[in-house]
Amino acid sequence: MRKNILKVMVMMLFAIVASTTVSQAQMVIDKIDLGIFPSPEKGYKKMVIEVPHSDNDKNKKIEFAVGKWMEVDGCNTFNLSGTLEKKDLQGWGYDYYVFKTNGNVASTMMACPDKAKRNLFVSAQPETLRYNRRMPIVIYVPEAYDVQFKIYTTDGDSYRAAEVRSKK
Repeated sequence: MRKNILKVMVMMLFAIVASTTVSQAQMVIDKIDLGIFPSPEKGYKKMVIEVPHSDNDKNKKIEFAVGKWMEVDGCNTFNLSGTLEKKDLQGWGYDYYVFKTNGNVASTMMACPDKAKRNLFVSAQPETLRYNRRMPIVIYVPEAYDVQFKIYTTDGDSYRAAEVRSKK
């Protein structure tokens, strides 16, 4: 009897694993081959954001920022100077981004001698894109820099702005 219970438990475990594998396989989305994008220039690296699967793309946005981790003071706000250029992948209809910077960082310059230093991801102005689970976001950044991203979600409700009428 103990062998039968063990056999049933093994069969149930196998069924659970098999159903999980099938459901995960259905979530796989074929994305484009990253080999069609150019190789990074000398001193740059290629970063890729693989957008997670979603059944609700129209209610989501991706925000990404290029920056690097730095030790900074404990009270000021810091911004990396640089430009993010959107480029067309000729012949494919896809876009990619190239971030250029001289490494300068601007800050609010408040005095805060009693605040402890902190490690902070100092970034340039973020870029916001529509959510597309089928298309990776390709960004070329200098080797010392990194890319972080956030996913913003809305409930899908739309609102109308109020009209201001001038008195005649």
